[in-house]
Amino acid sequence: MKYQRLVMIFSFLLLLSACSQAPLKGQIEKVGLLVPDTINDQVWGTKGYKGLLNIQSTFGVDVYYKEGMVDKEKIVDAIEEFHKKGVNLIIGHGSEYSEIFNLISEDYPKTQFITVNGNKPQADNVANVTFKGEAMGFFGGMTAAHMSKTKKIGILATYDWQSEVDGFIKGAKYQDEHVQVLAEFVENWDDADKAVELYQKLKKQGVDVVYPAGDGYNIPVIEQIKADNLSAIGYVTDQSNLGSHTVLTSTVQHVDKAYSIIAKKFNEGKLNEQGEYSFDFKEGVIEMGKFSSTIDRAFLKDIESDIATYKKTGKLPNEK
Repeated sequence: MKYQRLVMIFSFLLLLSACSQAPLKGQIEKVGLLVPDTINDQVWGTKGYKGLLNIQSTFGVDVYYKEGMVDKEKIVDAIEEFHKKGVNLIIGHGSEYSEIFNLISEDYPKTQFITVNGNKPQADNVANVTFKGEAMGFFGGMTAAHMSKTKKIGILATYDWQSEVDGFIKGAKYQDEHVQVLAEFVENWDDADKAVELYQKLKKQGVDVVYPAGDGYNIPVIEQIKADNLSAIGYVTDQSNLGSHTVLTSTVQHVDKAYSIIAKKFNEGKLNEQGEYSFDFKEGVIEMGKFSSTIDRAFLKDIESDIATYKKTGKLPNEK
């Protein structure tokens, strides 16, 4: 009897252990990711793919991805292919999927569509994820203005509506009202040649710190900045590995973490009807990357305090 009792207890403990390691089961069946370019760009696409893998390991589901998804017909074909495989959560890794998801979602009522930085969802099964860019731009602008020797800094963004553009300018002016901020716009997320050309234009005007706020071209631009012995603010990922003396800091977006949060809500049936989710420093989705050792400790202490205050109050230093 004693032996049988020990066997039962041991079996029960094994069962508890197995349950604690079991994947989270819920509404997610399989997940598909559409990427406009590649998952190997080490910036935007790689972040999305990492998020997909996080979902796979957390929920124990099959996942699929498609690269180079920019043509509408190919996107529609990919959605149908995902559907046939049993995918019921599709993530369009970019704003370019917003319009087509809103149009096609009614044909797949049991599928949840997720877009990033897209338009307001027009259907119950479409949700949109946005990343607040003003604060990260603000702290990037503060850093750039503080470290500039020429008192001329530049932002090389894709479009003027990017909230990090306004934030960068405000942060720079808050740090030093005498600093001059020059802005150039690539008008294309992936046009590295034009971005480098515009950077050269900024350099000729005396800019010594540049914030290339575009994931498709910021690495080539930073490499050129490094060759010119100037300074940069990284974008989307912590880009200190491109040169600790070149990259003063980075404005980091943890897209992968945002996807995990959204997947968890969907899995639990808790996506709200409005379908819009915004992420910032408070959620830990956005943060500043590693600061360069060239930055003085007094400034680091001040900006770290400002960031901590923003997380608690939602107010930037110029709004206190």
